[in-house]
Amino acid sequence: MARSLFRKKSLEQLQHDAALGLNDAHGTTALPKVLRVKDLTFMGVAAVIGAGIFSTIGTAAFNGGPGVIFLFLITAVTCGFTALCYAEFASRVPVAGSAYTYSYVTFGEVVAWIIGWALILEYAIGNIVVAISWSAYFNNILKAININLPDWLTTGYQTAKMNYDAAIEAGKPVSDLVYNTAPTFAGFRFIVNLPAFIIVGLITILAYIGINESKKSANFMVGLKIVVLAFIAVIGFWFIFSNGTTSNWSPFLPNGMTGVLKGVSSVFFAYIGFDAISTTAEECANPQRDLPRGMIYSLILCTIIYVIITLVITGMVHYSEFEGKADPLAYVFDRINMHKIGFVISVSAVIASTSVMLVFQIGQPRIWMSMSRDGLLPKPFSRVSKRFKTPGFATIITGFLVGIPVLFIDDKLMTDLTSIGTLFAFVLVCGGVLYLPHKPKGGGGFRLPYINGKFIIPVLTVLFVILFRDRLQNAFSNMQSEGYQEILFIVFVAAAIIISILTFIRNYSLIPILGVLFCLYLMIEIPAKSWMVFFGWMGLGLLIYLMYGRRSSKLAQAATAAARA
Repeated sequence: MARSLFRKKSLEQLQHDAALGLNDAHGTTALPKVLRVKDLTFMGVAAVIGAGIFSTIGTAAFNGGPGVIFLFLITAVTCGFTALCYAEFASRVPVAGSAYTYSYVTFGEVVAWIIGWALILEYAIGNIVVAISWSAYFNNILKAININLPDWLTTGYQTAKMNYDAAIEAGKPVSDLVYNTAPTFAGFRFIVNLPAFIIVGLITILAYIGINESKKSANFMVGLKIVVLAFIAVIGFWFIFSNGTTSNWSPFLPNGMTGVLKGVSSVFFAYIGFDAISTTAEECANPQRDLPRGMIYSLILCTIIYVIITLVITGMVHYSEFEGKADPLAYVFDRINMHKIGFVISVSAVIASTSVMLVFQIGQPRIWMSMSRDGLLPKPFSRVSKRFKTPGFATIITGFLVGIPVLFIDDKLMTDLTSIGTLFAFVLVCGGVLYLPHKPKGGGGFRLPYINGKFIIPVLTVLFVILFRDRLQNAFSNMQSEGYQEILFIVFVAAAIIISILTFIRNYSLIPILGVLFCLYLMIEIPAKSWMVFFGWMGLGLLIYLMYGRRSSKLAQAATAAARA
């Protein structure tokens, strides 16, 4: 059984099929190759500059102060290591499927399935958060033009119930809360986030119509929001230096690095999506050249934008004012009585969130399409629309998977879960590069630079242990009464030591190992309760694989046919 769980796809066969322009060995028509490096870069920016910069950046700034820019830089470096690993995979395996396909080649079928299941957290579940953020900003725009939708049509049921319960527990009045004022049908409170549902439906239609139309829409929205963010930066720095509010940057690290690291989920969520570019490998005109460039260019551009905007908002108002602020950019300009600019920011937030949803709604169906081609999901998921040349059925299912929950669910519960699922995929991508067959120089495409980590990784691990020796000692001293968070820290240190030993023995390449370690560290800083939900999600996915995918996969069928022959 173990042998069947870890059966692998052939890298040579994937490259052969890609070279012939085939979806699979049966010769069905490939997706149209219309994406170039500019389109990929813009898609990366479209995916990254969205809900993070207009929403979760406020929480991170409240916890870490202006010094949260260091967390953006750390996260960018982590994503940079991962992007280089993605780039080599995309160059070597230029087909749709992203980390799922890459894991199938290097680790085997069961790991590939687990990654595909985890990526649902990144794309589909992540889009729930973005859609809810979109709805909040869109509702602000409507109020600014005197259109007031009832609260029970713009709030998720779970959010309304949580706010109601919290007010009851705190002894606060509840008569005006949406849970108390919403209409009742058949004994149930009718509370739904209708704008979020509508935008998911419209984005799904656009993703279904075609990649060309999606590309043009994404490029337009990215260009517009970059112009708006540049305008915000200029006005913000002018205000800071002309009004002498640079004092808001002091202290730069009010809560030390501990406070900065509290924003891991918020900041990493801001970067989620740059890897969505790799799901479009099959639609790239020159994936070996353009995919690596698109990933790196978009990552650099997004990091610059995040650092600048963070400095602007923490310079305009004191970091302590961002507690509970879901719209930090609009808040800072309203705070200094620039209400018209706050309105412009709300409009740009709607545009930015729309572009994120579009890229995610493009990425998820292509992963499902790849899984279906391999027999791990039913055949309809790989069905390509004859008219629009997109994975039509998978796109529609993705729309329902995102659209139905946004009506009812609370976004705060999804952010950590999305981050942990994405980091898990990143760990396996970085680790998977180490197991790719050696690629000779001059072989074409992107080649990850080899730097021997034999001594560097062990030295960095020793330095890390010395730097965090107090935390490690406390964790061991209070093992019985310690929280799950510190137990995760102990597990990380043990994993880092084991990886260091293996790197010393096997001369592993530095960049992939750094990617693995950075991603693992960010994972253990995510609240432990999210790990419980993550393990439950993974357990459900593994159960589905054992009941369906293991027997129906094409590799299993091929093995059965060979045995009978």
